[in-house]
Parts: sequence; C-alpha cells; structure tokens
Amino acid sequence: MTYTVTLIPGDGIGPDVTTAAVRVLEATGVQFKWDERLAGIPALEAHGELLPQETLDSIRRNKLALKGPLTTPIGTGFRSVNVALRKVLDLYACLRPCKWYPGMRAPYQNVDLVVVRENTEDLYAGIEFEKGAPELRAISDIVERSGQGRIRDDAGLSLKVMSEFGSERIVRFAFDYARENGRRKVTAVCKANIMKFTDGLFYDVARGVAKKYPDIEYEEVLVDAMCMQLVRQPQMYDVLVLPNLYGDILSDLCAGLVGGLGVAPGANIGVDAILCEPIHGSAPRYTGQNKVNPIATMLSGVLLLRYLNEKQAADRLEGAIAAVVAEGKSVTYDMKPHRDDPTAVGTSHVADAVIEKMMVGVG
Repeated sequence: MTYTVTLIPGDGIGPDVTTAAVRVLEATGVQFKWDERLAGIPALEAHGELLPQETLDSIRRNKLALKGPLTTPIGTGFRSVNVALRKVLDLYACLRPCKWYPGMRAPYQNVDLVVVRENTEDLYAGIEFEKGAPELRAISDIVERSGQGRIRDDAGLSLKVMSEFGSERIVRFAFDYARENGRRKVTAVCKANIMKFTDGLFYDVARGVAKKYPDIEYEEVLVDAMCMQLVRQPQMYDVLVLPNLYGDILSDLCAGLVGGLGVAPGANIGVDAILCEPIHGSAPRYTGQNKVNPIATMLSGVLLLRYLNEKQAADRLEGAIAAVVAEGKSVTYDMKPHRDDPTAVGTSHVADAVIEKMMVGVG
C-alpha cells in the first residue's frame, strides 16, 4: 500500500529537517507519495497568503501530513499558522512524547512520559481584543455590571474558552492512548483552584471520563505543583493531559528533561487526520546550513508510522535512531559534550547514519 502524505517543508530549518525525515521514512520500506504544499512565509511569498486553500484541501484529502517548523513573529498581528492549521482542521489532540534514549545529554534518565495537549480551545482560541477596541469597552461594561470590577481602558484582552465538549474529547483521547499503549496512569493538569469556571470545568469533566476507565489510575495535579514535580521526579508520571496553554508550556519543559527540543516529536490528531511535526521552532539563522538536529522530525515520522499501524517499520526506525544516539558519533553539535565539537555532523549525515543502522538490521 502507498500512503499519500501532504508534505509542508516549512521555513528556516524546516526544509533541512523534513528532507532528512522523508529519507528515513522511505528507507523503512513503507511506500509513500509526497504531496508537497506551502504554508507560512513561503506561501505568503508565492501565493500572497499564509495558509493557502490548496494546502488545507491537500491535508483534508490525504488525511496524513508531515510538516516542518514555520516562523511566527513575536508580538505582531501575524498569527501563528501552526495554531491556525490545528484549529481549521480540528486537530484537537496534540501528542508529544518525551522519552530519554541512552546517549542523550539530559539532566534525567529513564524518563518516558507523554503530554496530551488540547489543541483548539483555552487562550489559544484566538479571541482577542486590541487595546481601545469598542468590543473591549462593551465587555468591560458587562464585567463591571456583574460586580467583578472594571477592565482598565489601556488593557488588551484575550478570552479563555473551555467547553465540556473540548475537555471531554481530549481527556478521553488521553485515556484511550494510555489503554492502547500499556500506560498505567493519566494525570490531569490545570489551575482549578484559581480559575474555577474554566479549569474547574476541565477537572469536573476529567473525573467523569476517568470513571469509565477503571483500569487506568487517575490523578490531578495543579500546574505550578506539576512544574516542581517534573524537575524533581519526572519518572513518577506517565500520561499528562492538559488544556492548550499549559500543554504547550509543559511539553517544552518535558522536552528539556530528556535532551531538548531537538529530540522532541509531536503529532496533531483529529477525528480522521494527523499532522506530524517537531515541536521546535524554525531557527531562521540556521537556514540552509545543514547543521541542525533532525531527530525530532524523524521521531515525528515514527508517530506517523504508528498512526498508520506500521508497527514493524516504526520500531525499526525508532530503534535505528536510538542506536545512532547511543553511539554518539553521527550526531549534531547539540548532542555532543561541547557545542563546538569538531566531530559533530550535519543534518543530512544524521539521516545517513539512521538509514545505515536500519540497513544492517539495528532496531
């Protein structure tokens, strides 16, 4: 069987890391057809829009996508294309495994946890009002009449939106993932002691879902306490399920526990579609230098294979990546003892090494 996959190279280092991932995926023997499309700055330059309809149509048609990182300028009106893709396509679940492999230079060993992040609601819903907007003044009047004070006239406003529907399906996704992958525990993380009607709703819904999975342990930890626990004893945790913003922040924290963003994969999953991508950014200063670590994107390819139920190919690819990391020879500068290590190799050379391991049967 041949799988047609929408390929979005991205910008910055995106083309380098996606090329490496495509090469190792093809080396597994699974047949792929790549439907290359643009998004972000390359799409803006070519088509005059950040997220062309043809790109969305391609993902909807193929239901499989692999994407490189896309640049989102900070503090401007330029909205994140990454967030837009997830929201428009209703890719409501963000799956971010954080696993330590022998050889990774990390502060912790034997960590193997999974962050399940809600992808469409919370503060990332995109409902914002600029300072001075007439809508903001109207909202301020409502807030004042409700007896909750008044919003300052010089304030901007973002709305935190949490629904029973969105909370229920992400928590159910986390429990289903735990059951299907032999995980023992699901931990729900938010700040319900302060935000009682949003995060409190998340916990209420999670408790109801948990009752339907008696074989999986369930617990609740407030997000600030979870940050402390993760840097003390990350091995205590298994599957974390979180609203959007907390999930974004803690998945980066968890990546730092096992070696950094360069080894942190991700998959955005909807009812019948998946978009796999590394969780790191586009690092524009390294554009075209064949220098950065492609392992996060390769491991995102492993998630794609597992989604396709190509278990043997997924195991071979993950095993080969682990072997390259353990050997420590054909890895990029960020995985060496010193960042200026002259033995560090380039992006494409890491792909070469992973393919070689697969060809000789490692993994």
